[in-house]
Amino acid sequence: MLIALILAQATDPAIAKRVESLLSRAPIVDGHNDLPWELRDTDLPPESPRLAADTSALPHPLQTDLPRLKRGGVGGQFWSVWIPADITGPRAVEMTLEQIDRVHRLVAAHPDRLALARTAGDIRLLSKQGRVASLIGVEGGHQIDGRLSVLRQYRALGVAYMTLTHGRSLAWADSSTDAPIANGLSPFGRAVVAEMNRIGMIVDVAHVSDATMAAVLDTSKAPVIASHSDARALADAPRNIPDALLRRIGEGGGMVMVNCYPAFLSSAWRAWDAARTAYARSVGVPANVYGARSPAPLIAWDAQHPAPRVTAAMVADHIEHIVRIAGHGAVGFGGDYDGINGTSPEGMSGVDGYPLVLAELVRRGWSDADLAALTSGNILRVMDRVEAVSKSLSATAPDDSIDPLAR
Repeated sequence: MLIALILAQATDPAIAKRVESLLSRAPIVDGHNDLPWELRDTDLPPESPRLAADTSALPHPLQTDLPRLKRGGVGGQFWSVWIPADITGPRAVEMTLEQIDRVHRLVAAHPDRLALARTAGDIRLLSKQGRVASLIGVEGGHQIDGRLSVLRQYRALGVAYMTLTHGRSLAWADSSTDAPIANGLSPFGRAVVAEMNRIGMIVDVAHVSDATMAAVLDTSKAPVIASHSDARALADAPRNIPDALLRRIGEGGGMVMVNCYPAFLSSAWRAWDAARTAYARSVGVPANVYGARSPAPLIAWDAQHPAPRVTAAMVADHIEHIVRIAGHGAVGFGGDYDGINGTSPEGMSGVDGYPLVLAELVRRGWSDADLAALTSGNILRVMDRVEAVSKSLSATAPDDSIDPLAR
C-alpha cells in the first residue's frame, strides 16, 4: 500500500498495483548505497532512532532510512564502506574496518528490519521474512593496502564485493577519472581478481578505466558487476560504460546496476554542474553542496541558472539502452544514494523513488519476468555463479601476494 501511495500521483492505479505486486514478490536488491559514510560525516551513530523514521527533513537530510527502504520496495542493500581515495596504507585498512563496523552496528540496532547477508540464499530467505538483506561492498582497491591477506579478512567480515578502484589509479589498476598507471591490470591486479574469484567475492568494475575493465573481463572466471554505473552512449561521463564493454559484461554473465546520479544520467545536467563548479571556485565556496544548504552565492547562481530536468524516465532510458546492448540479464539498480550529495532525478530524492522507474518501464511494455530480473533476479544469478566459481576453486591455495609497487 505504501508503494501504491508513492505512485498514486505519478501513474494510473492499475500500474501502481502491478508495481506493488511485483515488488512484494521480487524486491529490489540495490547495488550501492553510501549511508555508512554519511553517518560518519554527519556524526550520526548507526544506532540512532532517527533512522527508523523519515530522515529527509533532518538539518542534514539523508536519502536513506528504514521507512523509505520499505516504501521503495528495497529488500536487499549493498552498503558501501567507502573511504576517500587519497587515504592509503595502514590507515586505509583501519578506516575500512571502522566503516565495516558501522554496517554491523546498523544491522544490529535494527534486527526487525535488517539482517546481514553473505549469499544469494541469504537474500532469498530474508526476503521471505520481510527484512532488508544487508551486504557490504568495499569501494576501492586502495583499501586493501596492496595485500591479499587484507582482502581475505574483509571477506571474512562479510564483504561481498570490492570495486577495484575509486577516483585514483593504483599501481595495479586504473581509475576512469585519473591518469593510467597499470594500463589495465598489473600482475598483482590479475592476482587480486583471481583471489576474489577464489574466495567468492564479486569483482566490481564501477570506477575503473576502459582498459582495466577489459583486462578484468579477460581475467575473471566469474561474472563481474558495475555496482553503480550508467551507459556512456546516453551520457558521456568517464564513469559510464561504452557499448563494447556493456556487451562484454553481458556476454560474461555480468551486469550493470544503474546509478541515479544526475551527472551520469544527463549530459546537459553534467554540463550545468561543470559551469556551477567553475563559478563556485571563482567565488571560493564549495561546489558539492546542492539545494537549500548551498552557500549563498550558489543559491543565487542556481536561481539564475536552473538545473536541466533529470527524470525517472531518463533512468529507464539507461536501463533500456543497457538491455538493447547486453540483454535483459545484464541490468539492475545501484542508485548510489547518500553518495551523490543529495542530488537525484525528479521524484526520486531517496531510496523510495525506485517504483517510479518500474512504473515507467511498465508503461513501455516490460513484462513482469523482465522487471523481476531487473529488481533482483539478475544480481541473485550473478551471486549464485560467483559462489559456484568459488566452490570450483576450493582446492586452490590462498595467494599471499603483496603488491611490490604499493609502498
